[in-house]
Amino acid sequence: MHRQLSVPQSRIELFVLEDERGTREMISMVLTKAGFEVVCFADSDAFLATARKRIPAGMLIDVFVPGKSGIQLLKELQAEKYPAPVIAMSGRGDISLAVSAMKFGALDFIEKPFRGSELLDRITSALQLYEERQRKYAELDLDYFPGAEPLSRRERQVLEHFILGDSNKEAARSLGISPRTVEDHRSHIMRKLGARNYADLIRIVMRTTLRDSS
Repeated sequence: MHRQLSVPQSRIELFVLEDERGTREMISMVLTKAGFEVVCFADSDAFLATARKRIPAGMLIDVFVPGKSGIQLLKELQAEKYPAPVIAMSGRGDISLAVSAMKFGALDFIEKPFRGSELLDRITSALQLYEERQRKYAELDLDYFPGAEPLSRRERQVLEHFILGDSNKEAARSLGISPRTVEDHRSHIMRKLGARNYADLIRIVMRTTLRDSS
């Protein structure tokens, strides 16, 4: 579903966007010592250009950097669907900022200053959580729902987009159809699976998948 990018092999590469030199060097030292390969960026343009060409294992982004803000970067990268976990960080640790970062795809938010041990814990947890989510998505079987009318190939494609959190417009863009057609397919899917609403649809899919994998 994602565009094809080059994925680093046999290494755990992390991208770090931080404009303050001292903090950037501290983060790089801590992560390198822990065994990560760290690529640091001081400005958002260089970071964004590289992130569009190469997928790291994870990314650590300061939300206040010159040029594009971290929130803008999360939007442009479509961080909630980017194939690597993103941790946002800031010295202004207000709740609204953390909420905004998470809303636009950050998996976690860490307030500066932080200890090296805390940073490592948060990064390790984010990588593990992301890997677990990807494993569960990979195990989803959208071909068969016992007792329900079979879904067409296009309906399975539309359902996969909704399971991954895509909007009608995003699914339409990816599938090369109109948002109205996506909406029609979604209506058919919900009727076939007996879902009353979107949340009910997700429950049906997850319940069937968990039962079949047990």
